[in-house]
Amino acid sequence: MSREIPLYTLAGVPDATVTPYYFHTEDKIGLSMFRFSRGTAGEAVLIIHGLTTSTDMFIMPEHYNLVTYLLDNGFSDVWCLDYRMSNRHSYNLFKTRYNMDDIALFDYPPAIEVMRQQIGDKPIHVISHCLGAISFTMSVFGKAVSGISSVIANSAALTPRVPGWSKVKLQLAPFGVETVLGLTYLNPLWSEDPGLSRGKLFSKMVSAFHRECDVPACHMLSLMWGTGWPALYSHDKLADITHRRGGDLYGATSVHYYRHVRKMVKAGHAVKMEPGNPTYDRLPDDYFQHAAEIDTPFMFVTGDQNRVFTDSNIVCHHELEKIVPGRHELRILPGYGHQDPFMGAAVAQDVFPHFLRFLEKHRSRQGQVTAAS
Repeated sequence: MSREIPLYTLAGVPDATVTPYYFHTEDKIGLSMFRFSRGTAGEAVLIIHGLTTSTDMFIMPEHYNLVTYLLDNGFSDVWCLDYRMSNRHSYNLFKTRYNMDDIALFDYPPAIEVMRQQIGDKPIHVISHCLGAISFTMSVFGKAVSGISSVIANSAALTPRVPGWSKVKLQLAPFGVETVLGLTYLNPLWSEDPGLSRGKLFSKMVSAFHRECDVPACHMLSLMWGTGWPALYSHDKLADITHRRGGDLYGATSVHYYRHVRKMVKAGHAVKMEPGNPTYDRLPDDYFQHAAEIDTPFMFVTGDQNRVFTDSNIVCHHELEKIVPGRHELRILPGYGHQDPFMGAAVAQDVFPHFLRFLEKHRSRQGQVTAAS
């Protein structure tokens, strides 16, 4: 394939010092973070991607990206975590049985610990997206991490809700993909396979039902996430080059995480995948259990055209308002969907100022993280 923007490039943040960090989890897998810094480090911001994406969604060179925006607006110490859902790692390419409890319990505590080793007790703020937002919210409300000064959670958090057709896909896809089709993962770039392959044929079949554009990866992404033509975003929110390189920005993934999403959708809120498994004894079966005790302020964000997690964050904010009135905020983004609040061409004007206001509001909050052990 011919790429217009290099895969895994850091060129989107040319005027910062970039430092990589590598660490491992309690369940013995290796993860990584990039630290983007400029001048004297102040309060830190940790940014967390969703399933199949990576640090790359926050450092895109084709638009004024989130990392550069934060650096330009007084947050001089920005970290991007590539955890086990990242397409910069290989874990999604195997038929694993990782779930979001694994991420909440094993991925975030050591990441925060690495940051603490470097910045001491300076405040840490978090901006999170998609299943990264769900799993990090689970980690905070499950008391696997603490001392976070503020959290922005985009699209979904403790009350995942999906469109009707997505419920059907969540019910059928894991068994259908793994057992019926015999596929290890779903790949938005299957159309680029050399020669003939099952994946390439599958991609062509999906594209037959998607006439809204001529980008096969976009069609596959609409199958993999959400309900719509397209589902993840509105075409008119993206730069053309961003739309064309969707297969690079969103990687391949196995389907077991869908089972955990399905269980949460059925329950109506975030719950443990395997409540009887002693591996996860440190986490609550119901992630609302400690909601009244969690004093970290959250801003729940969603586009009003969200065709992946619909009104999940509106419902989450409503439920938490009943428990702790006034502690958390809700921000609805007109015209935006699930992914375009980060990848859209005009997000620096439309979206990021809302993030900045919330971060500035909570600059003075101090905290010391205590990772679960």
